[in-house]
Amino acid sequence: MNKRSLFIYTMILIFLIVSGCSANEQTKKPEEQNQEVSEKKVELTISAAASLQDALNEIKATFEKDHSIVKINYNFGSSGALGQQISQGAPVDLFFSAAKDKFDKLVQDGLIDKSKGTDLVGNELVLVVPNDSKKEIKAFKDLTKTARISIGTPEAVPAGQYAKETLEKLNVWKALEGKVVYAKDVRQVLTYVETNNVDAGLVYKTDALISKKVKIVATAEENTHAPIIYPLGVIKNSSHPKEAQLFYDYLQSETSMKILEKYGFKGIN
Repeated sequence: MNKRSLFIYTMILIFLIVSGCSANEQTKKPEEQNQEVSEKKVELTISAAASLQDALNEIKATFEKDHSIVKINYNFGSSGALGQQISQGAPVDLFFSAAKDKFDKLVQDGLIDKSKGTDLVGNELVLVVPNDSKKEIKAFKDLTKTARISIGTPEAVPAGQYAKETLEKLNVWKALEGKVVYAKDVRQVLTYVETNNVDAGLVYKTDALISKKVKIVATAEENTHAPIIYPLGVIKNSSHPKEAQLFYDYLQSETSMKILEKYGFKGIN
C-alpha cells in the first residue's frame, strides 16, 4: 500500500470512529444524560430566618451525609431583609421564612410557585430576662418597671412585628415605646438580653431554649398576635431546581421534622 492509499485509509477510519462516538452520545437515553448531570457537585443557597439557624445546621449535616453531591449554603437573617434580597434578584434556591406575609409577597410577585410552597412549622413568642436579673419581671405587665427592652425592628423582623402586636394588645406599648432597643433580627435581641444591655426582650421560644444565659418568664397568648408560621418554598429561578426540590422534600421528612421539634418548633401540617 502506497503512502497516498494509506493516508486515505487512515482518514476514513478516523471518520468512522468519530461518527460512531457521536451517534452513541445521541442515542443515550434522557435518564442516562440526566444521571451524568446529577453526579456533578451542586451548591444550594437557602435563605432562612435567623431563628432556624441551629435546627437547620443539624439538618444540613444529616442531608449532606445522605446526598454527597449537594452542598448546602445558608444565608440567615431577618425574613424581611431576605425577602427583599430575593426580590432584587439574589441567587437563592429556597426561602424558609418566619412570616407568612413576607413569603406571600414573593408568591404574589411570581418568584415562588404556590404549588412548591408549604407552611412547615410554628413557634411561640416569649418574654426573656437575664438569668441574674434583679428586677421583678414575671409577666408582660411588669415591663413597665424596666429601663430598656429589646424587640426586632417590626418592619423587617417578624418576631418584632409579633412583639409589637402583643404589647399593643396588652395596652403597654405606649408606655414602653420610648424604652425599646430595636434589633436587626431575633438573635440580636437574645444577645442584648444575654449581655445585660437590656432588662428584657421578646424572642421566639426556640431562641430562648438554646441560651443558657436567659430565662423565660412569660409566653404570649396566641390571641395577642398573628399566628407564627414558617413557610418554605422553592424559588422559581433556582439554578438547580431538581436539587432544590430534593432539599425541599427532605425538610418535610420525618427526620427533619423531629430535629425541628427538638429545637422547639411545632408541626402544623
